[in-house]
Amino acid sequence: MRLFLILLLLFSAFSDAQEEHKHPVPEELGAVSFPTSCQPHTQREFNRAAALLHSFAYSTAETAFETVAEQDPQCAIAHWGIAMTHFHQLWDLPPSPSDTSAAQKALRHAATLEEASPRERALIDALSFVFNDADVVPFSARALKYETAMRELAAANPSDVEIQVFYALALISNASPSDKEHRRQKQAADLLEPLYRQFPNHPGIAHYLIHACDNQELAARGLPAARAYAMIAPSAPHALHMPSHIFTRLGLWDDSITSNLAAMSAAQQQGDIGEQLHAMDYLVYAYLQRGHDRDALRVIDELNRMQNLEPGSFKIGYAATAMPVRYAVERHQWSDAEKINNPADSAPPQVVAISVWARGLGFAHNSHIQAADKETETLRQIEGRLRASGNGYWASQVGIMRREDLAWSAQAANRPREAADLMRGAADDEDRIEKLPVTPGPIIPAREQLGDLLLEQGDVSSALKAFELALANAPGRRGALQGIVQAKRSH
Repeated sequence: MRLFLILLLLFSAFSDAQEEHKHPVPEELGAVSFPTSCQPHTQREFNRAAALLHSFAYSTAETAFETVAEQDPQCAIAHWGIAMTHFHQLWDLPPSPSDTSAAQKALRHAATLEEASPRERALIDALSFVFNDADVVPFSARALKYETAMRELAAANPSDVEIQVFYALALISNASPSDKEHRRQKQAADLLEPLYRQFPNHPGIAHYLIHACDNQELAARGLPAARAYAMIAPSAPHALHMPSHIFTRLGLWDDSITSNLAAMSAAQQQGDIGEQLHAMDYLVYAYLQRGHDRDALRVIDELNRMQNLEPGSFKIGYAATAMPVRYAVERHQWSDAEKINNPADSAPPQVVAISVWARGLGFAHNSHIQAADKETETLRQIEGRLRASGNGYWASQVGIMRREDLAWSAQAANRPREAADLMRGAADDEDRIEKLPVTPGPIIPAREQLGDLLLEQGDVSSALKAFELALANAPGRRGALQGIVQAKRSH
């Protein structure tokens, strides 16, 4: 309740200010002090640009860095800032060709300017590793070079807050989804926590602490930062949404709903479609876990009224595709799942896979096995394309989806042992891989589906164990809780 009242007051104040002053740029962004060698009169705007960057307000941050460059044409670090707005480290990697081109242009210009301290030149050189030779060097190698350069820079400047914070972000960005020990995340958290105690109003420190702890092992450790971030930078939609990553991990659905309602409204007012849809997706997820199906449907109705969406953007395409799939599949409305449409042709293949998977589940649960097999074959093809393109993470995720559909088809065809083996293998593989920051998690975890499958087969004891593990992995999920109750009643 306290969080709700604080967010409500903050958002109301922000809305009133927008109405009174008609000011399009957010102003309550937290406290950032990023000293530069540029003209002194640009310092305030540079700090503001850096604060926007730390809250992933990339478009507005780019405009702010450009303002600094206009105020001081020799300010090299301003062009580093412009390039950084094209490096979306936690949800849009590798950078797109257009982002790469824009960043290269900014970095080339920075290299021609003499107004840069050794520290600033080192930041520019480090970022150049990300974008230089993009057509010949794999992104993973370029990202690792960036992380190494930032590590060396952080070691050489132990009291430089901004360098330490950006190094922590590089660690989180390069964390492997298959590392269940979360070594890079722990290293980042160990670096950020002392800084958070010293600089509690710095938006990047709280933000990246949340991301470092966005896993089941560390989620409780990230709760203080989650409680604080929305109050540090209430004018940034992402800051209003970001606490819900931790709330989702801990099953704090009411807190997640409050967070994402505020983020959705702020993003809508600021015209940030990607952030609005991101908040809406998390909102639908939280509503469904609370059993507030009508509220979830209202969010989806709002989605359906939105026009000119860009499904080619993963952030937009994922959220717009996942929301109606969640509503059908979480509620076991299999006939509705059969009717899920694919997103536009421009959508990334891993986004298309979500709708294909949903239809496959619907057909299999309704014993339309031949139709389900067609969707499974499509998933196999998407998996192959992703693997051939070097996108191993999403190839693995689509492979898990494919085996889930195969398992339910085998169950419908009265091959229970095959069905259980397929679903158990999918669950084991899914448990070994972390989710990406842009998603709340799998639509329905494979371990939870395994419980449903085993319960349907009459193996109540094994089903109960599967549900209990699914709930440990994803606390508060309604399907796992209901499965445990049903399994205990069946004993």
